[in-house]
Amino acid sequence: MDFAYRPEVEALRVRLFEFMDGYVYPAEPVYEREMAEAGDAHFDPPVIDSLKREARRRGLWNLFLPDVEFGAGLSVLDYAPLAEISGRSPLLAPEAMNCSAPDTGNMEILHQYGTPEQKRRWLVPLLEGEIRSCFSMTEPDVASSDATNIRTRIIADGDDYVITGRKWFSSGALGKRCLVSIVMGVTNPSADPYHRQSMVLVPLDAPGVKIERDPAVFGFVDRGGHPQIHFGGVRVPKLNLLGEEGAGFTIAQARLGPGRVHHCMRSIGMAERAFDLMCSRAKGRVAFGRPLAEQGVIQDWIAEARMRIEQARLLVLKTAWLIDNVGTPGARAEISAIKVVAPAVAKWVTDRAIQVFGAAGFTDDFPLARFYSVARWLQIADGPDEVHGRALARHELSRYEPGFLPEPYPFAE
Repeated sequence: MDFAYRPEVEALRVRLFEFMDGYVYPAEPVYEREMAEAGDAHFDPPVIDSLKREARRRGLWNLFLPDVEFGAGLSVLDYAPLAEISGRSPLLAPEAMNCSAPDTGNMEILHQYGTPEQKRRWLVPLLEGEIRSCFSMTEPDVASSDATNIRTRIIADGDDYVITGRKWFSSGALGKRCLVSIVMGVTNPSADPYHRQSMVLVPLDAPGVKIERDPAVFGFVDRGGHPQIHFGGVRVPKLNLLGEEGAGFTIAQARLGPGRVHHCMRSIGMAERAFDLMCSRAKGRVAFGRPLAEQGVIQDWIAEARMRIEQARLLVLKTAWLIDNVGTPGARAEISAIKVVAPAVAKWVTDRAIQVFGAAGFTDDFPLARFYSVARWLQIADGPDEVHGRALARHELSRYEPGFLPEPYPFAE
């Protein structure tokens, strides 16, 4: 396995670091100010559009999509270090580059499974950054860690489907530019548990779509929200079916493979920025007559943080390499592993950074509190740690046959 960056990727890394230093970090306080002045949690501040224009000018656009016609032609391994850099400013950088979830996953499956008309209507404006989208799979009334529990019904009626059910954590649905949701529901209730579900494209202005509420997450109200949506007999044409009937579970798995690498590398980017902040703070603050950086416990945290970050990065890069070389099914165990490891590392490093900052770490003066909430959220989003751990354990156990322990060595006479 060779994780060395190709010259094209190294050039993009340099360009992206310049973009972060020159535009993204300076835009963070501007973003906060524009949001506060608007008085609307779901407002699209002008600074976002300015960043988008600059990112496009620099060729930092749609880097996540391997297809050369629509994306940058980068492999999953190529994109991984770029996703890490963007994760250092999770609120601004991914969106500025048109590389933010859930749009990336939605664009990938539209590109892979969409009809020419679906691509024209939805994929092209998504790739241009003109609109946004959401993904409606999780439901409030069932344990959604098991996707076979889904109750939302998608019932054929002539040339239409009629959708009835409730979804929540449809992240981004309250954004002003979010115009469509990919909704997963049951079309074939008599089929086996993995072929009952299908996915359909539902315009959010369709009659019967109702936003019921928007729960805050760790006290934060994200710009696109995580709302609960009621689909009350929503009628869409059968032409809005994504892929084939009964393929919803398969499409969901295809969507989550590379996407988890993106999430994990952005988590590592958050951890790196939290690490930078922790080290800088430790060098600049004095307690009990010595800089914090000279306190043994702080040095232990810094050493441990560095080791955890490096271990996590190597595991994610290995996973990206496997996806590129043997495909997502061949990397399934590693995908489960990184989904547990990377957010845990980001949470641990951020937690230690908050401790070094003291009370200031809890405030909005620094990004650490939000980093912590994002990292903790990622331990449930796209499947909780326990589900991925179980999948990994089953994969490992499948390699073994039942056997007996060897006879114990006899005691010497």
